[in-house]
Amino acid sequence: MQLLVVEDQSDVAANIWDYFSARGHEVDHAADGATGLRMALKGRYDVIVLDLGLPRLDGLLLCQRLREAGQGVPVIMLTARDQLEDKLSGFAHGADDYLVKPFALKELEARIGVLARMGKPAPGSILSAAGLELDPQSHVVRREGQSIALTRTQTRILECLIHESPRVVAHERLARVVWGAEGGDQAALHTHIHALRNAMDKPFGNALIHTVHGIGYRLGEAW
Repeated sequence: MQLLVVEDQSDVAANIWDYFSARGHEVDHAADGATGLRMALKGRYDVIVLDLGLPRLDGLLLCQRLREAGQGVPVIMLTARDQLEDKLSGFAHGADDYLVKPFALKELEARIGVLARMGKPAPGSILSAAGLELDPQSHVVRREGQSIALTRTQTRILECLIHESPRVVAHERLARVVWGAEGGDQAALHTHIHALRNAMDKPFGNALIHTVHGIGYRLGEAW
């Protein structure tokens, strides 16, 4: 893989660089947000590892500008901020995953691997259900004539819900969609769903993503 690490703490950046370089990956590093954005826009990276508290341009704005420029490269944010609202803000600015410091390099490696394996759907494959039209290639969903940009992770979750609509999709299956065969933590899945609802349901009069308590989620009109 080709990785871009945007991190101003030299010891953290060096640890990530050494770990992934030793495993045969190519790693570039930027120590501030402005340089990181310039490299991200020019380079062809498989995953970007992005700190939030950066000089010159913070990580949230960097990610937002990257998405506004049409760059769909997966982004995992690193931060000491561990509150739900902090995570939701990261997803709202275009992040695909979020890892709280301090973290284990093996966990970072596993999450990067999942992001890098996210397949790209065939161009022109539009999915529809419950009045939605999703373009998995551009990560844009249309609802009531409005276009809503999603992160790659949100796109994968919504794609699964559309395929199964109006059936219920279990928590475990959605976790595998996000994190692969190893699954993941349900609290993190709920955070992704919350961010997806904020983007896709909150601006409209009725919710399309429904919680089925103890089981999972479903897409469709209310029962």
